[in-house]
This record gives sequence, C-alpha cells and structure tokens, in this order.
Amino acid sequence: MPEGKDILFGRTLDELTELVTSLGMPRFTGKQIAQWLYDKRVTSIDEMTNLSKANRTLLAERYTVGRTAPVMSQLSKDGTRKYLFAVSTGGLVEAVFIPDKDRATLCISSQVGCKMGCAFCLTAKGGLVRNLTAGEIVGQILWIKRENKIPYERRINVVYMGMGEPLDNLANVSKAVKILTEN
Repeated sequence: MPEGKDILFGRTLDELTELVTSLGMPRFTGKQIAQWLYDKRVTSIDEMTNLSKANRTLLAERYTVGRTAPVMSQLSKDGTRKYLFAVSTGGLVEAVFIPDKDRATLCISSQVGCKMGCAFCLTAKGGLVRNLTAGEIVGQILWIKRENKIPYERRINVVYMGMGEPLDNLANVSKAVKILTEN
C-alpha cells in the first residue's frame, strides 16, 4: 500500500459519504464508491469510471482502495479451498471456501491469532496479535467470492471460525456485516 495514504476499503456507506463531502464532492459519490468497492470489487481508484477524472485524481492523491489478494491457496479433492491472507501489520490469517450444491460456506478469520488458549488449537499457541479491521474481514469474503465466481447477489453462509474469537472483535465484525448488507 502506498505510504501515507488512507484506505477506502472497509468503510461504511455513511463513512464514504462523509469522506466525499469533506472533499467537496457530491453526497451521491459515496454510494458510487461503495458500489465500486463492494459490488464491482475494483482494485484501483482509476477503475471507478463514473466518477469524474478530477474526483478520481483527488481521491488517488489521498487514498488507496486497500484490497489485498491471498498469498496462497490450496485446493482439496472435494473442492474446498483454503486461503492464506497477509495482513497489513504482518502476520497471516486463514479463510476457507466450502462449496455445496445449493450454497457456499465461507469460513473466515476475525483476528490475527487468538487469546483463548484452547489446547487443541494451533492458532492459540501464538497468542493474540491483533483484531482484524472491518476491511480485512470483508476483503476475505469478497476475494473468495470473486475467485470462485460467486455473483455478488448470491447468498452465502459466512462462519467466523478461522483465527480468533469474533465476539472479542465485535466492533469490526459488526461493521463488516453492515458493509456487506448495506450495498
């Protein structure tokens, strides 16, 4: 990520609307950016073609999209795929795509590490490093949906069973759910 730039990805519609109005852009631009980030899953501000060139330039001077691709994935015989995502401050988190005939289930992480100390869990041995941001949580879901060609409007099951305890990161988990359901 470019140094000194803030990330757009992981902001709610209200936050995006507040951001664009503070930059002197029309309020509706917040909705347009949300659609580009979460529906169309762009990776750069230049791809937001219904924003004026001047607004794209202004955004690009201060912000970056901030989505990250997985660093690795492994496919099993039954079609289940495990992903490894690097997070911005270092460390790795896992997410799993489990296909089924009528639906898909995504098993995602909410923290880097875990503080619970369960004896059977390898993640607990490293302890809790930090909570994931809402953007890092949403990023896992949207990247997996994109890679597995799951249309945005198709409903999926999301299970917080990767790394961490989701209720210990309730603010960011709740914000991620809001982002996913408001767009």
